[in-house]
Amino acid sequence: MYDPTVARLTYRALLGRRRALILFALPVLLIAISAAVRGFSGADDQVAVDVLGGFALATMVPIIGVIAGTGAIGPEIDDGSVVYLLSKPIKRPTIIFTKLIVAIAVTMAFSAIPTFVAGMILNGNGQQIAIAYTIAALVASITYAAIFLLLGTITRHAVVFGLVYALVWEALFGSLVSGARTLSVQQWSLAVAQKVGKGDLITSDVGLTTAAVLLLAVTAAATWYAGQKLRSLTLAGEE
Repeated sequence: MYDPTVARLTYRALLGRRRALILFALPVLLIAISAAVRGFSGADDQVAVDVLGGFALATMVPIIGVIAGTGAIGPEIDDGSVVYLLSKPIKRPTIIFTKLIVAIAVTMAFSAIPTFVAGMILNGNGQQIAIAYTIAALVASITYAAIFLLLGTITRHAVVFGLVYALVWEALFGSLVSGARTLSVQQWSLAVAQKVGKGDLITSDVGLTTAAVLLLAVTAAATWYAGQKLRSLTLAGEE
């Protein structure tokens, strides 16, 4: 289910000079903001939750997921180079699964690690806040990567739709509109963070069991459907 050659090519595409600069920008901004906040207000648990929840988990993680998930396959479909990949004797689910693993790894590296560093800067992991949000970022990275990889297989405007989802649904509606929170990856990952963190500063509108089921179901469904779309794309090319 995992092809090293496909993985190497995908890593090379995702970590090219221009895309790498974009991937580094948000983590650097998060750490800079955290350092400034710590310098001005000192160690404060509530402030740490506000920064990590409001910026890291609600904005940075989904945007990095958009870049990694859509970038893992979207450009190859857009420029037609995916035909060469599909002509190789590699099963279509293997291609999707390999690209998903790469997208997850990149999303985790550029979101979870900076989240942990920012948390340590903000309050030194008081009440397990840094660890809790780091785990939430890891969990969210998996589902975001699957969702945005699927978008990359079904539309040439995957980045646009992905950013709309990340910035409008997750960052805006997912934070402000109570009904939308149940269908938010951010809230599902917050349920995990709430379980890990101490105290009552971290909250989620979704129970842990429900969140776990939804995270697994959405990830599995998105991965499966991406494989189906890639298979139909192959058939269309052969016809």
